[in-house]
Amino acid sequence: MRILIVSQHFWPENFRINDLAMNFSERGHDVTVLTGLPNYPEGSLHPDFKKNPDQFNSYHNVSIVRVPHVLRGNGKIRLALNYLSFFLSASIIGAWKLKKVKFDVIFVHATSPITVAIPAIVMGRLKRAPVFLWVLDLWPESLSAVGVVKSSKILSTVGLLVTWIYSKCDYILIQSRAFLESVHNYCPASERPDKILYFPSWAEDVFGQANSAKQDAIKRDNQFFTILFAGNIGVAQDFPSILDAAEALKGNKQIRWIIVGDGRHREWVAEQIKTRNLEQIVQLVGRFPIESMPAFFECADALLVTLKTNEIFARTIPGKVQAYLASRRPIIGMIDGEARRVLDESGGAMTCESGASADLVKIVEKMAHFSSEELIAMARNGRSYYEQNFDRDRLFDKLESYFASAISGEVLLNSPTTLSERYREK
Repeated sequence: MRILIVSQHFWPENFRINDLAMNFSERGHDVTVLTGLPNYPEGSLHPDFKKNPDQFNSYHNVSIVRVPHVLRGNGKIRLALNYLSFFLSASIIGAWKLKKVKFDVIFVHATSPITVAIPAIVMGRLKRAPVFLWVLDLWPESLSAVGVVKSSKILSTVGLLVTWIYSKCDYILIQSRAFLESVHNYCPASERPDKILYFPSWAEDVFGQANSAKQDAIKRDNQFFTILFAGNIGVAQDFPSILDAAEALKGNKQIRWIIVGDGRHREWVAEQIKTRNLEQIVQLVGRFPIESMPAFFECADALLVTLKTNEIFARTIPGKVQAYLASRRPIIGMIDGEARRVLDESGGAMTCESGASADLVKIVEKMAHFSSEELIAMARNGRSYYEQNFDRDRLFDKLESYFASAISGEVLLNSPTTLSERYREK
């Protein structure tokens, strides 16, 4: 198959779409990625790309076609211009760069913003290829959830845009079953029963493997019970509640917190660590390539995942949940909704409600007294659950079959019934 992936973010940025593109290339498919300039999450051009952009023209035999756009920078205006300029540039310049290339199927990696689907729709019409939209963030709900947009008129207008995008895509893949109701609000089930399909995230192969890239930022220390947070340091991750828990436990010298990652909230977190006198127990070690994450996880006794209290966030399963489950480490979740359901069901985690820092303290204190056998049992439960529900190869087999069926004109169904049928049965 000749596959076009449309994604505003791609390697050297760390997103799961990198792994999907590489895997489909390794399966023998001809994969091309239409993307932008790497500038996430800092907002400035990736330093290695800036030095030598030509070395980022391909990735594991995946062809990369980049279009110019406004970098994220700092502030809402720059971010809005970043969104707007990418979909315009990808729709016009991207279509021109790919005018002589044929594709059998087009796949959209739809993190925010949903407008990333527009150039895919344009390409789908030009190439007469089915368009698969993988919805990883709910619009317009997410705009109000993070406080970016408060005007009901603007949200309503964005809702009309989402309806148009959903109607123009041939298939909509949802990463969480809890997304179904929202997607149905903008894409009625009457349109086509097989249009909405469940396709969750997975963990890259590197997680759960014994051999991985090394790191020297932290070391395993059995004197401590080590809690590790990995990923984006943003408003949604509710670091005030994390730091409240760390502050409440700072009298316990056997507990330490490691934060691996970067993001728009990093400077605030660093300042708070100093203000609260947490330097001895909270380490902010920076961002590292995904290949080194297992080496960090080996230094942890428990992995932490958090999201703010919010109805929309409660429908989301952060990608790190799958990575954590695959990594054979116990998990602590301060999170609501679908992600909490998954973690509780796995038997590999202890959870509390979003924002419940006092409950987080109790979980940490309890888990810090677990025996090594109890922690190992939790880790095994999590890994077993991952293999049953989020195994990478099984999911890619399913997506590959979706693509093949769409190209041949067959109806795609979720077994045993379609998601649309399940929704109508509720």
